[in-house]
Amino acid sequence: MTPTIPRPHTALLPTRRQTLIVTGVVLLLSWLLHAATRTPFVAVLGRIGFVATCLLMAYSCAGAVHPRWLPARTARLLAVVVMAPLASLMTAVLTQGTHVFTYLRSVETLTGHILMVVLALIFGLTMSMWAMRSERKERERADQLQAELEKNALERELLDARLRLLQAQIEPHFLFNTLANVEALVAAGSPNAGPVLRHLIAYLRAAMPRLQDESPTLATELQLVGAYLELMRMRMPDRLQYTVAELPALAGLRFPPMALLTLVENAVRHGIDPSMSGGRVEIGGGRDAVSGKITLWVSDTGVGIAETAQPGTGLANVRTRLHAFYGADAHLDLHEQSPHGVRVELHFYPENRQ
Repeated sequence: MTPTIPRPHTALLPTRRQTLIVTGVVLLLSWLLHAATRTPFVAVLGRIGFVATCLLMAYSCAGAVHPRWLPARTARLLAVVVMAPLASLMTAVLTQGTHVFTYLRSVETLTGHILMVVLALIFGLTMSMWAMRSERKERERADQLQAELEKNALERELLDARLRLLQAQIEPHFLFNTLANVEALVAAGSPNAGPVLRHLIAYLRAAMPRLQDESPTLATELQLVGAYLELMRMRMPDRLQYTVAELPALAGLRFPPMALLTLVENAVRHGIDPSMSGGRVEIGGGRDAVSGKITLWVSDTGVGIAETAQPGTGLANVRTRLHAFYGADAHLDLHEQSPHGVRVELHFYPENRQ
């Protein structure tokens, strides 16, 4: 499920940030008017603070309850324009009571009242424009983050589907090859056919649940590799030797299931099996102390790479799964060994895991 970025929303009450900004502007403007007119600071602060509070509430309420046919931006500006003279008039009513009309007959007080209305309009509209611009940027930022989250979620789903498809391709490939080996033993009347078949059944009971494990590790992969090689050694005891390194430092590393097993199967099937004298399969690896890069390798002393050999689906599958699991920097290298044999290396950085 894709997480949702909280979007800025309109409410009847102003936000804490808006309240703090308006408070700062009120204090600054009150101090300036106090210094210019010599009016007591408390009186100036009371009037300007009251007008600013009315404008802020009008701005917030208009954005939340404006009619559908009127855009929120227009409704907020109209609310500020209407509230500015009303709030200024209310300050006069609150301070003068029933003598408000007598108070406003004076040219000096009327001029001061008009000045307050003009200031309320200037600062009210300016702050409203600034607030709406900030809200628009915040909405755009939220939309962009939401789009990126949805894109990442789709990429993750595509990657998971791709890995499941590759897994579905490799599992029957491995199973059918192993069953073909058992069939060959049965057809040849080998006394090892029964033990091999029993070993295969026990191995598959242990292995199949791990193939769908959502948290596969290198340790479980090496266990599968060891079990597979033991199965193959029972089939050809005189022609196959093997060594599987334990690699305790990398045991908990997340690793694509059956990727290493595919390389080992290729080594046995295309390297050791065609050789009359057989050979040895070795699995090892390590982490570079400086760069942190991990290298895993599978080597065999079999017949080597034939000149007419074509790249198989197994190696292509491993390459693709390695890229999907660890990113574009991960790669697979294939080397011929002297005097004969093949060494396949997997190189990747675990911190780049997708």
